[in-house]
Amino acid sequence: MNRTSYSRATLVVVIAGAVALTWFAIAPTISSASEEPFIIPPPKADVTTDTQSGLKTAVIAGGCFWGVQGVYQHTDGVVQAVSGYAGGKQSTASYETVSGGATGHAESVKITYDPQKISYGKILQIYFSVVADPTQLNRQGPDSGTQYRSAIFTSSPEERKITEDYITQLNDAKVYKRPIVTAIEPMTGFYPAEDYHQDYLTLHPNQPYIAFNDIPKVENLKKLFADSYRDKPVLVRDASNKATN
Repeated sequence: MNRTSYSRATLVVVIAGAVALTWFAIAPTISSASEEPFIIPPPKADVTTDTQSGLKTAVIAGGCFWGVQGVYQHTDGVVQAVSGYAGGKQSTASYETVSGGATGHAESVKITYDPQKISYGKILQIYFSVVADPTQLNRQGPDSGTQYRSAIFTSSPEERKITEDYITQLNDAKVYKRPIVTAIEPMTGFYPAEDYHQDYLTLHPNQPYIAFNDIPKVENLKKLFADSYRDKPVLVRDASNKATN
């Protein structure tokens, strides 16, 4: 079952409550982020803030970008989180094409953050704690295919080393029952997704896919990282409105 089928199910839920009950009856059989979360150790090495000036960016992939974006929009220190595509060519960066699984793209989120308020390492710690299951290969929860892979796109040798060392640290400590399969890939280009994908979690909190798979991630952020959680999300549409006014 993929995300498209859930979207169709949403229409049925609106039309017939009986179908909604059926959906929620089978939902617990599907692996999701609603499983009990746990906070993982922070990275032993991180980018030092005294060398950081201005805003920085990080691009990560962890399954459907709706939930990934939603988590970081609620993370203090993040000034913008945009859903999009990374890992492939600009010519194939569209939802319909990427959904075929043969473009090299992963559904990703570009995080713009203030390094004086949140570090690159903290972004990774939140990622491995509440955003994605890094032991799932080419899938996250109910979504399967390389476009839903767990990946960190690094923009500098320092970011790559910190990410590599962190994954080694977590594997050596056996934080997870299985080895981490998160890919570390060079950042070759990020292409924003279509407008209707932006701020999706905030705009559609009661959609079954969002309610079951993604809202729990935001709740886990609030529970495990209370010092990094903010109640009001930073939305893409708010930034767009400011730019046009």
